[in-house]
Amino acid sequence: MRQTLLLTTCLFCATAQAAPAEWKPAAGPLATRWTKNVTPDNAWREYPRPQMVRPDWANLNGLWDYALSLKETEQPENWDGQILVPFCVESALSGVMKKVTPQQAVWYRRTFSIPEGWSGKRALLHFGAVDWEATVWLNGRKLGQHRGGYDPFSFDVTDALKSGENTLVVRAWDPTDTSYQPRGKQVLKPGGIMYTATTGIWQTVWLEPVPQTYVRGLRIVPDVDASAVRVTVDAAGGNVELKALAGDKAVATAAGPAGQPIELKLSAPKLWSPDQPFLYDLKIKLSADGASDEVAGYFGMRKIAVGKDKDSVNRLLLNGKPLFQFGPLDQGFWPDGLYTAPCDEALRYDIEATKRLGMNLARKHVKIEPDRWYYWCDKLGLLVWQDMPSGDKFIGPKDPDITRSPESAKQFEQELIALIEGRGNHPCILMWVPYNEGWGQWDTARIVELIKKTDPSRLVDDASGWTDRKVGDVHDVHSYPGPAMPPVAAERAAVLGEFGGLGLPLAGHTWQAEKNWGYRSFKTREELTDAYVNLLENLRPMIGSGLCAAVYTQTSDVEVEVNGLMTYDREMIKMDLEQIVEAARKLYLPPPIIKTVVPTSQQAAQSWRYTTERPGDDWPKPEFDDSAWKSGPGGFGEASTPGTAVRTPWKTPDIWIRRTVELDRVPEGLKLMIHHDEDAEVYLGGVPAASPKGYTTSYVPMSISKDALAALKKGRNTIAIHCHQTEGGQYIDAGLVELVPRGE
Repeated sequence: MRQTLLLTTCLFCATAQAAPAEWKPAAGPLATRWTKNVTPDNAWREYPRPQMVRPDWANLNGLWDYALSLKETEQPENWDGQILVPFCVESALSGVMKKVTPQQAVWYRRTFSIPEGWSGKRALLHFGAVDWEATVWLNGRKLGQHRGGYDPFSFDVTDALKSGENTLVVRAWDPTDTSYQPRGKQVLKPGGIMYTATTGIWQTVWLEPVPQTYVRGLRIVPDVDASAVRVTVDAAGGNVELKALAGDKAVATAAGPAGQPIELKLSAPKLWSPDQPFLYDLKIKLSADGASDEVAGYFGMRKIAVGKDKDSVNRLLLNGKPLFQFGPLDQGFWPDGLYTAPCDEALRYDIEATKRLGMNLARKHVKIEPDRWYYWCDKLGLLVWQDMPSGDKFIGPKDPDITRSPESAKQFEQELIALIEGRGNHPCILMWVPYNEGWGQWDTARIVELIKKTDPSRLVDDASGWTDRKVGDVHDVHSYPGPAMPPVAAERAAVLGEFGGLGLPLAGHTWQAEKNWGYRSFKTREELTDAYVNLLENLRPMIGSGLCAAVYTQTSDVEVEVNGLMTYDREMIKMDLEQIVEAARKLYLPPPIIKTVVPTSQQAAQSWRYTTERPGDDWPKPEFDDSAWKSGPGGFGEASTPGTAVRTPWKTPDIWIRRTVELDRVPEGLKLMIHHDEDAEVYLGGVPAASPKGYTTSYVPMSISKDALAALKKGRNTIAIHCHQTEGGQYIDAGLVELVPRGE
């Protein structure tokens, strides 16, 4: 395949629109180590479809003519210059770096010649992705139009080809955030957690020859329980021969008609997992009309399910065994290419870095990547939760699902099914996530059922964040910085879909010099490391209580959002590598035993002094006289707040509570056990111990500051808490626990 690739690349470069020496990337705000190496000759030369490979193909990436025009304008007579495909107009690597509005369209043009060896075959023109509406002409003949910014599409161009030079023209239009279509985090005015838009071609464009009857697609479904894999070949008739190989050794063969599942039985199959990502090679031969079409692919044997552990708590089971899943929220943005990584090496780098950080998961966030990203996850062993890109309207945590227009509903379902069918053969993908934090959330129960019907082999997260509808396989909450977990349920697994968001801008590695943004900001790498390790330490006891997965925000900085484990240019891991890898390693060990030191009011009422009137500044001090305060049982709050044990109603914006407790010792693994809604200030012995923000949905352990731990002593100690509520539910209660490592 490599020799053929080099040959066809040379053939097509001969008819490129301009000499490569005339091109250079635009001067963007930030580059990566790969930026300087990108040229028109080497821009994304890898085969773009790793699970259905043909030996003969032609890459159309490189320099094209481009023009920006009003969207109503016909094909331009004059062109604005050259653009490097497959990088979008807005990116530095395109060589253009211009903003495109919904009132404009982007036009592309290039010429090519068909190699002589393709004579007598059909020719297919493929687009990896064009955002959002693409109209395509070849030699003046309109081939068709495609809507959908993330899914691949193709045309049979055989009848439109001519001998010699052929002219290909593409018009792309994208309404970005002014319309209903799935768009993810693309906006016209980027800032905070929303980023620069991508318009037009952003994945590889390519041609390949095929016989009259050819393999149009594959559906590969592993069945670990049956030691088999079932392969369905999409074709207009014909007979199929399959061969599975482990290395160079054939381990199974089967045959059958196209369009029907064909089963390959495997003896003692090697299972795919993050630690051992074994992949079987797959050879497919379709015979029809006296000709054959041969493609090569691969598959992994793995099973994902929700099941009970030995304590009858729901867990995420990979190949029948509980595995805690931990990894980053992965946005998939690049400073030089925006939606498109500068090269395949860069795409692979993010996955290798994630693994290096001790993680086994990536949640691909409201974006669908090129096939090769999933290929590297398959090959290197990284689990994936795949989001559907969001679009249309937003809802709040307590709002009902939105109502979509018929056009919006049709487009959403069309792109959702394209995602599942287009990426569904990758063993790395374990879960589909149709909605995030209420963005475009619509007809949730039916959409979950649609996904399950389309792909029964994977899990579904009905809504990552605050708009759970009690369907699907997991209950997913977000907590910044957290961590937190939802209540353990009888039917679903408890997961933390987002937490962390710890921010640190590093000079020389940011999108802009000032006014960067993070959920929580730190000034030094040491402070950031300590805070991150603390978050992971607080996760461990939650795992013992039933938490099955946690997603940290995020892989890298993105534009002005500086919450990344890495800088946006991928030059630096922001924290001390040794410390954070060790903290992650402990997440996969047996969780610690939680021993109560000072009980909360979760099971039995504990007496507190409290007031809703602002006290004097010395209220946290042990010597403060709280005799004028009321006395009442915890917890304090509003009864409808999730996961609470309200025994004293509290409905004002603020409450101050105090409690004197006896300690027979100060354990080494002492933690605060707290349920707060919303912001809390906790003091032990008059010393600030913790300042959790936001809210939890259950009681969670939390680290105590070193100064507060030092202030505790054997005998009488004071716990003092201020809680502030702004909207929604409200609750406060706390105690102390000891975390004891297993076996000690």
